[in-house]
Amino acid sequence: MGDHDTMQAHLRAALCADDPWTALYALNTDRPAALAAAAEELYRSDPDRDAFRPYLTSLLQGLGEAGAEVLLRLLAEPAFAARDRQDLLRAAVTRGLRLPAALLRSYAVEALAADGSEARADSPVAPALVDAMGLSGDLSFAPRLGTLLEDPAARARAALALGRLGARGWTAPIAAGLSEVSGLEHTAFAVALELLDDPVAVPYLLRWLAESGEERVHDVHLALVRLTRRDPLLPEGASGAAYASAVRAAWAESRTERAPEVVRDLVVESDALARFSVDEGAGRIRVAFDPPVPGSSWPRWNRSLTFDGKPLYQVGSVCDTCELGLTLLDWPDQEATRIAARMRGRLADLDRLDTALLAEWSPVLGELETGHYRALLLDLPLEEVSEPADSWWYRRVTARARQDGDEDECGEDTPEDFWPGVAHLQLTAPVAGGRVPFTYGALMPSQPPEALDPATVARHAAAIAAGKRPAAVVLGWIDDRYVRAQHEERWLVGAVLDGHHRLAAYAAAGVPARVLLLAREGEGGVTDGGVEGLAELAAAYGCRD
Repeated sequence: MGDHDTMQAHLRAALCADDPWTALYALNTDRPAALAAAAEELYRSDPDRDAFRPYLTSLLQGLGEAGAEVLLRLLAEPAFAARDRQDLLRAAVTRGLRLPAALLRSYAVEALAADGSEARADSPVAPALVDAMGLSGDLSFAPRLGTLLEDPAARARAALALGRLGARGWTAPIAAGLSEVSGLEHTAFAVALELLDDPVAVPYLLRWLAESGEERVHDVHLALVRLTRRDPLLPEGASGAAYASAVRAAWAESRTERAPEVVRDLVVESDALARFSVDEGAGRIRVAFDPPVPGSSWPRWNRSLTFDGKPLYQVGSVCDTCELGLTLLDWPDQEATRIAARMRGRLADLDRLDTALLAEWSPVLGELETGHYRALLLDLPLEEVSEPADSWWYRRVTARARQDGDEDECGEDTPEDFWPGVAHLQLTAPVAGGRVPFTYGALMPSQPPEALDPATVARHAAAIAAGKRPAAVVLGWIDDRYVRAQHEERWLVGAVLDGHHRLAAYAAAGVPARVLLLAREGEGGVTDGGVEGLAELAAAYGCRD
């Protein structure tokens, strides 16, 4: 039996298993092209395609470029029934594929004819078709998508599709429609305006901000920040009616011109703890919502840590019952990594925080996102981790399984499934807490670890051995989760802004690393700054020289 026949036999056996999803997941995907070819052949020829269809399309969706090529070929096959084509279309949309406009028009005609409707080549009727038209890059679909803004069943998808197309001719209708929608539809309309990035929307947003209920204010505020590039500071801890009132006051009298960034309210509480606020921050380093995933019902879901608008790590959703996970996306441009280097002069042997020091660093701190911050000077026991099985990202899952007495909790998952994609530093042990039993900790690099210069690491190691304590600068936050509504879990997550060589030297020497942690507090329900968790870290590891 040849390789192709063997792969097809393995695939057929997985499809016929008692649990096809688990069996497919367990298939060896080291050869995605061969697996995609076997899936295509089964899809075209197997008499049980109706039963296998959802499994095969899902499999192809996850096979990278090889799977995408097969999806495109199958989508162009006229012999398949409408239900086949719809499954393939949904898979292509989830994969984010740009399909040919002619193919989408033929799908629209076919779908309408199947419904007994008048055949019109520009008329989408299925949700996935609306999404696909938004991904197509073809503005000829905009007029029909625009008419769907009046259809309650399709208007949220249509608005997002117009946003993805960049169809600015529909900015005003989408903005005017904010008053007609609520909940996730309201969020979809606001996100569509962010995707369009059209200043025409700003007057509509300002008027709607003054009139809308408090539950809709957050969406409007985020859209205004995105469109005007103005990011006003809101009161610390504001929520509900107080938050809505603060947002309206910040945008009162149509103030949309961005002011220079200001670092203010500097308060030093101890040698190891200080507070400050950034107003109209430049936001060169920030956690921002990703563009919505096509086909998803959640217009705002995943977030990424970005440097100058370029995503560095995906940090997942704000869902507090979902598991936290980080994924490396790309390395930032060199200019972004030089921001914190402007603090380096005072970092060579940092033993305490003071007002003069923070004031001196204000030009650098102003590069951060607007918000209220804690600055903590910590001595963190860190270790380098390069093997997925050794990381807390995986070990916390096995710890939960032992706690539950369920050694099978990980199922078919492997350590690699939880790995963020890059070697990093982590706390040598979780931090014991109060309300939340443990705080895990991981500091992620903002430049490739293999780019470290051994001579520079050795120089810092010599300084550390001589009693010096050079500090690294880390932008971080505390993330609280109640995983599956069963396990309270807290994380210190940080991105190293400056000091990769210093941290490597500390880890190699087994000496707690001096870290200046800059942590933003949560505002508007978007991120959890975790003041409680930061206090526990300060108590455990605060610098006491």
